[in-house]
Amino acid sequence: MKIVIINGVNHKGSTYTITHKLVDKLNGEIKEFFLPRDFNEFCLGCTTCFKKDENLCPHRDKLKPIEDALIWADLIILDSPVYVYHASGQMKALLDHFGYMWMVHRPNETMFKKQALVISTAAGAGMKSCIKDMSDSLFFFGVAKRYEFGLAVQATSYDGISDKKKKIIEKKTTKIAKKLLKNNGKVKPGIKTKGFFFIMRMLQKKGWNPSDVSYWESKGWTKKNRPWKKSK
Repeated sequence: MKIVIINGVNHKGSTYTITHKLVDKLNGEIKEFFLPRDFNEFCLGCTTCFKKDENLCPHRDKLKPIEDALIWADLIILDSPVYVYHASGQMKALLDHFGYMWMVHRPNETMFKKQALVISTAAGAGMKSCIKDMSDSLFFFGVAKRYEFGLAVQATSYDGISDKKKKIIEKKTTKIAKKLLKNNGKVKPGIKTKGFFFIMRMLQKKGWNPSDVSYWESKGWTKKNRPWKKSK
């Protein structure tokens, strides 16, 4: 299994530790990024990626290694501790740059055959909204199967987590790891993802953005081809 991990912070705290406890159970090939170390730019809102070409983004040189890893991976892992009830600002800044990969624009066909996992921890609360910040992008990328792990660890470091909580972590990471291994290479998007894809397909057939229309037509998606099936 090929795994890409994008850590929403640089430091290796509870969220990072839980991520790696789970990944260790998968025994896969890993590419890992830390934010903001590996990407520290804010989207300028120029819309060049939408209207013209993502390769014209002024931050493309920094962004492309992460995009390549997302496409390469069988499993995408996004993690972030809760920052004021949301994901870290640097995680949001990164995901802002991938808007052109949403189904409304130019989704990458490999996404419809991947699994993804979102992980978040907090000393108190906020995991649900933090996870949503990240999982929204995974859904709109078209990722076929998505999992979530959120836990109030009641500590500011992994060493401070109680033994009881650590047993919960071990149990949950083992359960998710088994599912990921079982489904590796076998997933297909669910009805919600397919339904949204078909809505976007109708939008592209009407043709509101030439760059997107050209992309969808080149893939054959406005006709009979589908990204989760082999092209005819």
